[in-house]
Amino acid sequence: MKVPLFDMQAELAPLRGELDRAIARVLDSGTLVLGAEVEGFERDFAAATGTAHAVGTSSGTDALLLALMALGVGPGDEVVTTPLTFIATASGAARLGARVVFADVDEALCLDPQRALAACGARTRAIVTVHLHGHPAALPAAAPCDVVEDASHAHGGVRPRARAATYSFFPTKNLGAVGDAGAIVTADAALADRARLLRQHGMRPKYEHLALGGNFRLDALQAAVLRVKLRHLAAATAARRAHAERYRALFSAAALPPEVRMPPHHDEHAYHQFCLRAPRREALRAHLAAAGVGTEVYYPQPLHTAPVFAALGYRAGSMPAAERAAAELIALPIHPALPPDAQAYVVEQVARFYRA
Repeated sequence: MKVPLFDMQAELAPLRGELDRAIARVLDSGTLVLGAEVEGFERDFAAATGTAHAVGTSSGTDALLLALMALGVGPGDEVVTTPLTFIATASGAARLGARVVFADVDEALCLDPQRALAACGARTRAIVTVHLHGHPAALPAAAPCDVVEDASHAHGGVRPRARAATYSFFPTKNLGAVGDAGAIVTADAALADRARLLRQHGMRPKYEHLALGGNFRLDALQAAVLRVKLRHLAAATAARRAHAERYRALFSAAALPPEVRMPPHHDEHAYHQFCLRAPRREALRAHLAAAGVGTEVYYPQPLHTAPVFAALGYRAGSMPAAERAAAELIALPIHPALPPDAQAYVVEQVARFYRA
């Protein structure tokens, strides 16, 4: 059996008619960047996330960068974040001239709020936490700075609670575009206004530049696609959660070694990924690949050990929880179109590997 990690065609097929009409509407409008389509998506997404304001951006990476820019992060500042994440979570701060400070993860593999607070100092301007794999991160209480939620794995799950939250709509995300796109959501009207100014070169009105910004604009085509898919997000999230429950039942019945651990459950988990903690992970991945099962590792190298951050002075062993997780995690297929028999096959193959 072939069980891909993602199945874009299966996910898009039921929506094809709606998507075709939305794309045609954009082409007929003649407005391809920002405009009414983007404004409509921003209203829809703000409502869906329970926030007052959404600012569409060109990617999730740019959403993180723009959020920090709007918060005033710059040279001499420090930004605390997790090492167990995609580099975009940390690179935005570094690109603005701030020093990235890493703190280790908790049992849910999200930034440990107590360790994050302990890592804060006089120059800390922001804490960026990540809802890794869709599991809600615990936010640090009474933080001495702004908190930003990287919610790129959490569409349809946890409601944002911090000063700002950022999303990626990369095609494989729970709410995916047909290219790159992202968004910032916030309850702060002034912060949203600042982000809108900066996403278009700090320009207001046209050709009058009030600040140094960038080109972080959302395309109308992506906004139209996202408006369609947003209407189906609740059903897709329910499917992911049902798949996670089925995996738990199947793995529990498979009597795997105790070292093989399933992800912790949370009622707001969006299950962007279902990641096992698996000994002999690379051998398991090879076995599953030979059996036709797609997998991925999120993320194989904790950022504090990445060469690009070598100047920060971290060493292997300084973030032990993140390092152990990076060596053990393996993501299994959990996309909404995944059939039950495919899940049973995945579990059977994992069990076969550990029985060998």
